[in-house]
Amino acid sequence: MVNSFKNIFDKSNKGIGIELAPERVNIAQIRKQRQGVKLESLISVPVPEGVFADGQIVDPPTMAQLIQQALADNKINSSNVSTAVTGRDSIVRLIPVPAELDDQELREIVLNHEAGLYLPYPREEADVDYQKLGYFVDEDGIEKVQVLLVATRKEVTDSYVDTFDQAGLRINILEINSFALIRTIREQLRQFGPQEAVVLVDIEFDSTEIAIIVNGVPQFSRTVPIGTFQLQSALSKAMNLPASRDLDLLHGIAISQGNQEPDGKTGMTAANPGIAAMMRFLGELVDELRRSIDFYLNQAEDLEVAQILLAGPGGGLEQLDEFLTQRLSLPTTQIDPVTSLSLEVDEEQYPTVKRPGLGVVIGLGMREV
Repeated sequence: MVNSFKNIFDKSNKGIGIELAPERVNIAQIRKQRQGVKLESLISVPVPEGVFADGQIVDPPTMAQLIQQALADNKINSSNVSTAVTGRDSIVRLIPVPAELDDQELREIVLNHEAGLYLPYPREEADVDYQKLGYFVDEDGIEKVQVLLVATRKEVTDSYVDTFDQAGLRINILEINSFALIRTIREQLRQFGPQEAVVLVDIEFDSTEIAIIVNGVPQFSRTVPIGTFQLQSALSKAMNLPASRDLDLLHGIAISQGNQEPDGKTGMTAANPGIAAMMRFLGELVDELRRSIDFYLNQAEDLEVAQILLAGPGGGLEQLDEFLTQRLSLPTTQIDPVTSLSLEVDEEQYPTVKRPGLGVVIGLGMREV
């Protein structure tokens, strides 16, 4: 495993979880207690425009300064960190490998041969890790081992390593956002059987990451270029309001179902052109979700989608779960890690609409428990 992609499948030493996003730096410090876990610190600070772009940190010194200032202001002294890159340039694949391979042979085949088959960019430009999951017998009666392959662009991981080096912090774990989210919702995932898939929809600032999960393992993932920025920009522009990276306007809107007319308008969207513009983006997101689900189900036998789980800053939009349930005919739920993990937070600072956006940073903090 190359050095930049840090110990994605290993346990970590004590530290903190830090999520770096285009609009926020989120920090979580979690400690294990007799029953469950305790959230000791939860911090969120804004990121100026131009620091983060296209899934990559483009201004590491400024990002490092933001991290240092947030830790100093909140008197957090830990120097060990778990963090995550976005799924934009990442690959997650399940691959079957002959079971008779020893560990060294497996490592050589997976990291060098198999990885090159799945990467959309040259192997030398990627950081790769893998994990053996379990053995099975294929249709020809040959015993094989299922391997989870994870890769991302080296320039992306290097930008994270550089940022935390400049902040004076040591990265224990560098993983992918979807892995942190899965850790946060693992108790919810355990209620589904081996033939039931869960679609995790992480609506972030400028993109949405879609991951299909079976038995707690991501089977398929893709990123679509629709996020809270596109939704809020459409809303602001149609209402003649200045553009803003703050999501208060978006979080104040309810996604009303209404009685859809043939042209897709409801009484509310007809009266408010901003909501109509936002709903067009949501319609595109629904189409992308449907394509992703159909594509995966066409590759998988005897599998059904049992649930859609909404996460990310856009996952908590009021009534978005009802909207997707109606449009996709699949039960949809907004994750709430605060309630599901019995954590205590400032209710005013983190109301229900913002809680799905805490899934990644809490999952990173759980790495350090």
